[in-house]
Amino acid sequence: MNAAVDKWILAHTDELSQWRRHIHANPELARHEYATTEFVATRLAAAGLSPELLPGGTGLTCDLGPSDGPRIALRADMDALPLQELTGATYSSTVPGVSHACGHDAHTTILLGTGLALSEIPDLPVGVRLIFQPAEEVMPGGALEVVAAGRLEGVSRIFALHCDPRLAAGRVGVRLGAITSAADTVEVVLDSPGGHTSRPHLTTDLVFALGTVVTGLPGMLSRRIDPRTGTVMVWGAVSAGRAPNAIPQTGMMTGTVRTGDHETWEMLEPLVREIVHGLLAPTGVRYQLNYRRGVPPVVNDEVSTRMFEDAIRTVGPDALADTPQSGGGEDFSWYLEEVPGAMARLGVWSGVGEQLDIHQPTFDLDERALGVGVRVLSSLVLAEAQR
Repeated sequence: MNAAVDKWILAHTDELSQWRRHIHANPELARHEYATTEFVATRLAAAGLSPELLPGGTGLTCDLGPSDGPRIALRADMDALPLQELTGATYSSTVPGVSHACGHDAHTTILLGTGLALSEIPDLPVGVRLIFQPAEEVMPGGALEVVAAGRLEGVSRIFALHCDPRLAAGRVGVRLGAITSAADTVEVVLDSPGGHTSRPHLTTDLVFALGTVVTGLPGMLSRRIDPRTGTVMVWGAVSAGRAPNAIPQTGMMTGTVRTGDHETWEMLEPLVREIVHGLLAPTGVRYQLNYRRGVPPVVNDEVSTRMFEDAIRTVGPDALADTPQSGGGEDFSWYLEEVPGAMARLGVWSGVGEQLDIHQPTFDLDERALGVGVRVLSSLVLAEAQR
């Protein structure tokens, strides 16, 4: 059966590239993936399959194979980023300020190719559910909408690939345990009567209080949490005042706190609230703490990780690679709160030149990775049929 998939990939290599370039040139932001959804649904329906739109109007699922017995889910995300593309490619984004700088165009193409390749295998012995998910780039993520719509019912295991420009095309990295991190947002808004900088004792010094939290919260977290959890707090924006001789009345700081440990993620919010209160109480400055939970870490279970490793080896003897845990967040983690599964890193670097990171306006990928992705996802399904 793997030979049939290889034959399909060989016959459709150019088509995979065309699909990916079409999606790349026509990016759509989270929950607006209408044209991308229609593009995928049209091709699945033309192959005799029955795609089902998600309740939100974007994204879809599609089942293949027998309706009884185990069903493996394969997931791709479809949305683009609010980022101007600067690649200069002939297939660059035609939408100002929007681009596929995270590789979701490739994810969608690979899953579409996988579905069509598997659909040509007579009497596919295991059930498959293709999940084309909207809104991965916004928190807490479109995966929750897929779960709420009941589209994980009957699924025994779920898998996904994510582009990795640090790995060369032809290689795929996977690791047991956490492969991404939880990512929460912390915002602290400060309020003070204000006053003259010559008389801070007659008011509450908002900037001093702000600085206390800016340095104190990351420092205290590093002393209260096991460093082996990979927990890190970083501020992204801090603002207060304009005049050098006036204590401002308002100030704000916002940043992210990330961890690779699920138990730590559960305790982060109350701990952050405790520390911020302790730091600000002596200053007398009023404050409001807005803590927004993002996504849990993606934690690959052992069985799914081994299945991924075996599937990657079918690409070639040097295809399997190690991959470090990322500090980034991924809403694929919500699926793993429901069923076991794993995510792997798909190498997309050409092997020549600079290794550009995702979420950069100049990010692009080596399209040889598309066929590799189809091969790996198809092999996961076909191997499950033999288990």
